[in-house]
Amino acid sequence: MDALDRMLREFFTVTPPPRLAARALERPPRPDVALERLVSRLDLAATEAGVCRLTVGRGRTRATGRARRHAEAARAQLAEYLAGRRAFFTVPVDLAGAGPFQRAVLAMADRIPYGATDSYAALAARIGRPRAARAVGNALAANPVPILLPCHRVVRGDGTWGHYAFGGRLKTRLLALERATPAIVGCSTTRIVCRHGCRAEQRIREPRRVVFASVAEAGDVGYRPCRLCAPGEAPEALPSAAQASVSSRRRSES
Repeated sequence: MDALDRMLREFFTVTPPPRLAARALERPPRPDVALERLVSRLDLAATEAGVCRLTVGRGRTRATGRARRHAEAARAQLAEYLAGRRAFFTVPVDLAGAGPFQRAVLAMADRIPYGATDSYAALAARIGRPRAARAVGNALAANPVPILLPCHRVVRGDGTWGHYAFGGRLKTRLLALERATPAIVGCSTTRIVCRHGCRAEQRIREPRRVVFASVAEAGDVGYRPCRLCAPGEAPEALPSAAQASVSSRRRSES
């Protein structure tokens, strides 16, 4: 019995990690300073319907009136996203210049969860064109608003990155950022769970913050979704070919 007791004690005794390893676990991931600075180089164009163009350039804004407000909101949200403080976008996107097939592809890419990836072939199957993986890749390569519509979350079936308008290095950094950043955050006092970047989530004090892998996981322990950012809301049916923007899929926080 002594041998059995000793074995059980050894089995159930938690061995603390080495001191250096423990410090590494406690440290938050280092911010990607170069990625955060990217927002100052993004050129944005917008119409009254939403942002219609995003490219890397000199940080210019081409918009006036209400369209300028869309562009400024997009730049502010992009700054938060690139700094790891936001996991979703609410600014409307105008795809009037895209064809029906490309709009369908981009709308489906917009459903890929933050921090996840999917394949060109899977997207092709979901829009009812299972043999059009190459055409899906071409549609994503011509995405007029990268990052806002997350074509960087689409990879080849073998796991390699494939083409990305802003280059493979930036695609790697964006995916690394998303995998190191929590997408779903709850408050231990209100028992409400939000998408990272929601105004309500930003007011949660650090001791009360609880990170979840999914809204379903939060629901299992009694948390309910925030009404403001609606995490885990079921996606709408695929937009019709005539739809010119994906703004209707984006819930405003105002």
